[in-house]
Amino acid sequence: MDRSAPRLRRLLLASLALMATLSSAAAPFTALKDGERFRYRTGWGIFAHAGEVIIEAHRDTLEGRSIFRITTQISSRGVVRGLYTFDNRGELVIDEATGRILQAAESGRAGSKKQGTLTVFDYERGVARHTDEERPHRNREFTLPQGDPIDLISALIETREWRAQIGDRREALVYFGRDLYPIVLRADAKETVRTPSGLVETLRLVPSMEREEPRGVFRRGGEIKVWVSEREPRLPVQMQLKLNFGSALLTLVEHRVSPRGTSAAGTAAPAQAR
Repeated sequence: MDRSAPRLRRLLLASLALMATLSSAAAPFTALKDGERFRYRTGWGIFAHAGEVIIEAHRDTLEGRSIFRITTQISSRGVVRGLYTFDNRGELVIDEATGRILQAAESGRAGSKKQGTLTVFDYERGVARHTDEERPHRNREFTLPQGDPIDLISALIETREWRAQIGDRREALVYFGRDLYPIVLRADAKETVRTPSGLVETLRLVPSMEREEPRGVFRRGGEIKVWVSEREPRLPVQMQLKLNFGSALLTLVEHRVSPRGTSAAGTAAPAQAR
């Protein structure tokens, strides 16, 4: 768990950005709705409830432009928390008009280690600046290649709008931690998966690196999968992160959209996984 938690965090932050890129470059952000919230239970190895992941989206303004703030909160739970305390909050700032990621920040604690990073994307100069408060030796500035980077969680969630057939593929430039990865998202198979709401017919999608040597979470046999329900509202009901020393399974236990101006509690609706 000590080595896997930061990688799971990077996976989820990256996932939030891929969704917008899959729609198309420089296209309005439609991956998540204003007031939308996903809550996932995380299993790791023999621990069925090792942690919890909450993803939320809210429309806001920044310097006169309409933006979306996508937050991801990850925490260890249960027996695992007694062994290893992990709390992390990530935030992506995405320009609504273009779908471009403007900033990616995270803060928290992994065991006794603090975490705090900020990546700012400067599209006029064509560079991104990554700053790590706790590990300044990891600070870097890197060139932005052609195409707009997005994070992987957004990409995985947005697959609910992709009416894919088995074998269909889409390409995306994904932001991961402090680097960019060109990936291919492939509609792999149809499967029935068990969720808290019962058995669900899903389409399984698998992102991978094909044009470059696998790195980051994809190296050494690392693999990501997402299962999207075939029926409306076509939610990503499961995600899996497989590493060479273990596998994390995220299962959707709650989904709701809170209209602006109303409380989430007043408009809560459980995930309709049929």
